[in-house]
Amino acid sequence: MPLSIRIFVFIIPGTILLLIAAGSLWLVRLAFYPRRFTYEKSFAIEVGHGRLDNAEYQSWPKQEVTIRSPHGYDLSGTWFPQTGCDKTIIMLHGFPYTRVGMIKYIPFFRRRGFNVLIYDQRFFGRSGGPNTSYGFYEKDDLKAAFDWVVEKTGPQGIIGTLGESMGGAIVLQHGAIDPRPAFIIADSSYADLREAMALRLQNEYHLPAFPLLNFGAWLITAFGDFNFSQVIPERDVANLQMPILFVHSLEDKEVPPSHGRRLFAAKRHGLRRLYLAPNAGHVEAAWRDRTTYDHEVGEFLREAGF
Repeated sequence: MPLSIRIFVFIIPGTILLLIAAGSLWLVRLAFYPRRFTYEKSFAIEVGHGRLDNAEYQSWPKQEVTIRSPHGYDLSGTWFPQTGCDKTIIMLHGFPYTRVGMIKYIPFFRRRGFNVLIYDQRFFGRSGGPNTSYGFYEKDDLKAAFDWVVEKTGPQGIIGTLGESMGGAIVLQHGAIDPRPAFIIADSSYADLREAMALRLQNEYHLPAFPLLNFGAWLITAFGDFNFSQVIPERDVANLQMPILFVHSLEDKEVPPSHGRRLFAAKRHGLRRLYLAPNAGHVEAAWRDRTTYDHEVGEFLREAGF
């Protein structure tokens, strides 16, 4: 075999493998060690976009709190109590934001007599943690936050959970390991993490899932102690008993509304409702039409008995 052909046979495939490995490493870095927002930056963004009324926010009684994760880091949160209230909702933000993104939901629940706890998820905002895991470890953090609320309000209190995007996926995964939530509201959750990752690669970077996602999944399993097959909220929903409101925006390009429909269809036990918000993109349902969102939340809570 001529030397030039031997070089082609051995060098070119090796170069391709190196490119795949480099691309997969980049994917893992992007997905699990993303650029982070500071608390201050996210607060300025929310005020600037009109989603946070600072005067109203400052008027609410509040307390900065620290919750210890079972995985060995601190979760930084804010507690908004209301005198004489025995109902609480814990709210979880999405990727790659901070707890400030959940402030826009607080008025829906304060007017209904709920205390509210928001906190920065692991790796984000002011919380610790080595990386994000899209719910695999975060569901245990939520269980710790739930314990914190029970200790704060007593064992007889009503406690629900609400999450948007990744936070929505986490409240569903948490429900599968902890039956205590009185209700769950999952806004713009993905049904399957691998599918959501593949779509992001396609839409944002015009890259195919194969082979980047396959090799990236191997790296995550090898170094992150979990894999994509362990983050499938659609599977977790199948056995959940508590009432669940699924919310999804019909113009969502990041996590298409088909994910919300699949999650709704997967719930086989207990009360379920699905609100598909028109003229709204990813996690925009609560802001694009606050009147309708408030109505949907109210009807769900009424039907669930809260």
